[in-house]
Amino acid sequence: MSRLRVGTRGSPLALRQTELVLQRLKELRPQVETEIVPIRTSGDRLAQAALAEFGGKGLFVKEIEEALLHGRLDLAVHSLKDLPSELPEELCLAAFPPRDDPRDLLVSQQGGGLADLPASAVVATSSLRRRAQLLARRPDLRIEPIRGNVETRLRKLSEQLYDAIVVAAAGLARLGLSPDTAWPLPPDEFVPAVGQGILAVEARVEDRPVLDLLRGLDHAPTRWQAESERAFLHHLGASCYTPVAAHALIRDGELRLVGMVAGLDGQEIIRGEVVGACEGAALLGQKLAEDLKARGAQALLDVARAR
Repeated sequence: MSRLRVGTRGSPLALRQTELVLQRLKELRPQVETEIVPIRTSGDRLAQAALAEFGGKGLFVKEIEEALLHGRLDLAVHSLKDLPSELPEELCLAAFPPRDDPRDLLVSQQGGGLADLPASAVVATSSLRRRAQLLARRPDLRIEPIRGNVETRLRKLSEQLYDAIVVAAAGLARLGLSPDTAWPLPPDEFVPAVGQGILAVEARVEDRPVLDLLRGLDHAPTRWQAESERAFLHHLGASCYTPVAAHALIRDGELRLVGMVAGLDGQEIIRGEVVGACEGAALLGQKLAEDLKARGAQALLDVARAR
């Protein structure tokens, strides 16, 4: 096989994530040669815009998937939480390396958790999911949008533009960053985004040589977690306008999936969980979505769409 062309976004985090995946691939297949191809996506070009206004997280993968579909790339590496719940039918998620820390981190000026923030503190996040969960616990907080890569967000915090920011633990760890004032938010209480901490390797369905090559990268427990969380998102029919979260955990041979749908102001949150066999991961996600919709989540989804 000739050199593999591997697509990714051009941010420092995306490039580092791709390097980590290719290091693992090289360990498994030392003879494989690879070339990283950075691609500037619509989401990168709209760096200061609210993504929900321009099509949501699919903006971070559109140009990469087009290059993959047209044969300019052989595979692509994504943060799973950037991927929409539906892929083009010609593409598949060929491998999920082992999941990293799925939690969110509160990084503040003084350290400590949410309870330690001063009254009416300014917390920066552009995630509707994070916004709703922050306000549910601290209605006094002022939530302001923030965009840019991880380093940019930390710099803005250091310039005291905000009292705190919320970022993904996995992103900081992959970049080798460990702020002294970072406080992990427990995933049962502050539910992470679907796929947070998971990297996904995307390829063409018909490209058998590449699929065979990637098989060794796939980690079954992570695939089960990914399938359950993405099935939950898909069967909700949720959009980028809706605060939705899910977290799957495998323990004692069973998969436990916690899911949440919230109103934008955090005043109403509908949560639930299911437990079952790992092999039925996608069905568990569907079951939880149907349960939450029956208990009122459908109304929250409808309101979000109307907005």
